[in-house]
Amino acid sequence: MAKTILQVEDDEDDVFLLRHAMDKVEPGCLLSVASDGQMAIDYFKGSGKFHDREAFPLPALVLLDLKLPQLPGLEVLKWMRSEAGLDVPVIILSSSKNKHDISAAYKLGANAYLVKPSDPGQLLEMAKLVRGFWLVQNTLPPAH
Repeated sequence: MAKTILQVEDDEDDVFLLRHAMDKVEPGCLLSVASDGQMAIDYFKGSGKFHDREAFPLPALVLLDLKLPQLPGLEVLKWMRSEAGLDVPVIILSSSKNKHDISAAYKLGANAYLVKPSDPGQLLEMAKLVRGFWLVQNTLPPAH
């Protein structure tokens, strides 16, 4: 069964580029997108348009941007870990190299922090590494 990735990203270009890279390295992967922080929470809650778990399955991996409309990425991460108790792996995928952002992400329970590459070739290489470790090698808790 194909694994689902939830990309929480408001930049349509970044969504397009990641989808293209993931299609090359993991053709059967389902990439769902939440374009703001509140939409990501609604996705996990199964609220509104996300009520159908067949169409919107819980993800095996979350790629979370920090700068989002409605609710910032760190607040989404905080909600996931403390309020919802979700243990799904979360990779922060941000353009920020700010040490405070990196530290805060790990303190709130991020599993990894990646800086978005500007070069499509580097993005493809990153997608290969994400696929290889997080979708193939990594073992999730039994609840997944």
